[in-house]
Amino acid sequence: MPDRFAFLRRPASLSARVTGLVGIAMMVVLLLFSWVSVGSLDRHFAEMDEEELGVIASSVIRALGEVQDGSDTQALRRAVRGHHGVYYYVADAGGKTLYAPKDGPDLASFARRTPPVPLADRQSMTIWEENGKSYRGGVIQVGGDTSLSGTYTIAVAMNIGGHLEFIRSFKRIQWWTICVVMCIAILVAWFAVRWGHIPIHRANEKIRAITSSKLYLRLDPKAVPVELEETIASFNDMLGRIEDGFEQLANFSADIAHELRTPVTNLTTQTEVALGQARSADEYREILYSNLEEFGRLNRMINDMLFLAQTENDPGNLNLESVVLEDAVRGVFEYFEALVEERGVKLELRGRTTPIRGDREMLRRALSNLISNAIRYTPSGETITVRFSQNDRDVIISVENPGEKIPPEELSRIFNRFYRVGHAAHRKGEGAGLGLAIVKSIVEAHGGSVSALSDEKLTKFYILLPLTES
Repeated sequence: MPDRFAFLRRPASLSARVTGLVGIAMMVVLLLFSWVSVGSLDRHFAEMDEEELGVIASSVIRALGEVQDGSDTQALRRAVRGHHGVYYYVADAGGKTLYAPKDGPDLASFARRTPPVPLADRQSMTIWEENGKSYRGGVIQVGGDTSLSGTYTIAVAMNIGGHLEFIRSFKRIQWWTICVVMCIAILVAWFAVRWGHIPIHRANEKIRAITSSKLYLRLDPKAVPVELEETIASFNDMLGRIEDGFEQLANFSADIAHELRTPVTNLTTQTEVALGQARSADEYREILYSNLEEFGRLNRMINDMLFLAQTENDPGNLNLESVVLEDAVRGVFEYFEALVEERGVKLELRGRTTPIRGDREMLRRALSNLISNAIRYTPSGETITVRFSQNDRDVIISVENPGEKIPPEELSRIFNRFYRVGHAAHRKGEGAGLGLAIVKSIVEAHGGSVSALSDEKLTKFYILLPLTES
């Protein structure tokens, strides 16, 4: 059953991520700018209103000083000229109204409910609504000095509806501006991301054109933006490894076909000869023995190939235990005792090492293959030496045998499957060229490495195995 919510768990696309990030950043910046600009505008209007209210209050105080008792309402009425939308109210110490505006807010009620503030404290002005209109104002008390004969309460106010409407209009314009700018920014970011992805799409087209028959193709790291250069270089490296793998697979297929063809041809020929005419029981027995040898060769080859496949496909499938390598080598020496006497060579063990963690049987097989290979190519009367040494991290095993020098161009290939030194000269020799490939596979499964050196006197195979469990 398909998962309907799989798309929700899928990571967001690069276009969505970049566009969303740009959109969020633009929104935060524009909202912050809007908040700062509206706040600055509101403070500007507040300062203007408070300054004008202060001027009105000062004018009323001067008028009170001129009429002394404050009974001249005409003088109070004329106290403020040239100001529109401003209102003031004057009452004496007993609460008697000396002057009140005919229209506008009810400043008498405002004066009664609002505590007075000093004239210099303009920031304590109050904003309120009355009859659908907005006002800003304050209440002050004056008197008790030489200029005035009594104490008076003055309430001043002004209609700030125009200012508030301007601010609301400014906010609406800002919101529309923010929406338009956001849309433009998101659209530009989306197009920029799409444009930035063009090199990726071109690289994808070139990658899709690479097939198993065109593994030689490579992408040019200099033809893409610098951010993709490392990715393209890594892809080219991977492609090179795949090409090498395909080449090895093709060579392996050719080699295995060649190696299997020889025993199958021998079996076919011998069977045809046997069926060509009537033969005695001894002759049939001889042919069957010959066929049995070819079957044994095929069986060994198939077992080696299966072992390689199992080791390389699952290198962690090791039966780890403490292994004393010297004991393993001595066991191999005993196994080859008869063959060594027949070939007229000697086996010698030198050095000791710390026991390591490994698969006893697999390590014994790797050592057996190296020693068997050395016996095969060592002249009669010479000695094969197995040396042990170690450092802080690795155990070093070397298998040394006198013999012909391995050419440098072949030395790097001797661990390949079905490869044998002097291929043509040793075609009829023992083995199918899988022994050293098995050694390499076993050593690498243990986290180690294997190498070879050869000169006119000695050929040396080196195995490095980690002291700790890999």
